[in-house]
Amino acid sequence: MEETLEFADLLRLMDERSTAFRAAVASAPSLDVRVPTCPEWTLFDLVQHLGEGRRKWAATVAAGPADAPAAVPAPVVPQERVALLAWFAASTGELLASLREAGPDRGCWTWWGPSQSPQTSGAVARHQLQQVAVHTYDAQVAVGAPQPLPDEVALDGVDEFLTTCVATTAAWPHKPAVIDYHATEGRSWRLWLSADGARAARLPGSAGEGPEAADVSAWGTANELVMFCYGRISMDLLRLDGDRGIFDQLIAWEPEV
Repeated sequence: MEETLEFADLLRLMDERSTAFRAAVASAPSLDVRVPTCPEWTLFDLVQHLGEGRRKWAATVAAGPADAPAAVPAPVVPQERVALLAWFAASTGELLASLREAGPDRGCWTWWGPSQSPQTSGAVARHQLQQVAVHTYDAQVAVGAPQPLPDEVALDGVDEFLTTCVATTAAWPHKPAVIDYHATEGRSWRLWLSADGARAARLPGSAGEGPEAADVSAWGTANELVMFCYGRISMDLLRLDGDRGIFDQLIAWEPEV
């Protein structure tokens, strides 16, 4: 889609968000602090989850085209904070090195199949930036110091979520619907839901312009839209126009592909 981040910027921002994640964890009184936005987890669990994910994706990208993710041995995760954060930094380094070696266009396994995102290392980098960005927010919430995502991360995040996590050829099981997302930074997206699946696109021109009226629209900052997409904030914190029940249906939808 238009105006997505360049591959080098994805890697730069992934490194920056990883640094912010470590800083949040380092500031916590304990690794046992609960993470309100991931209520089953402590900060230790969050670091372990994200660090293990970096290593699995590093191996998957390095493996190239495949029918399954790369198998990696379970890592030994340090329990002490300084060692744990060093382990996490090394995990991030492994992923960044693997992505740099692969470049943006190499094919690799991804969990998304018939979506609008390609099965390439570049698409992995784009999604993994959002993973570390949202989990950095989680860590910051846990220590009482949440910060909005950088604008370039958040704007790409709305786009990336719709094309990777929502777009599908699986049939929408409800009445066809059109959803618009409007960021106050001046960018808008449209999501079409029908028996043919879900398809997303950028809206050109002014917010709200399009060939048809949306059934429901969400307005907020790009950061708020990303956090809503990932279930970190309630739709009540956005301005909504239209049938909000469609969002309830979308949140509950688990398409079988």
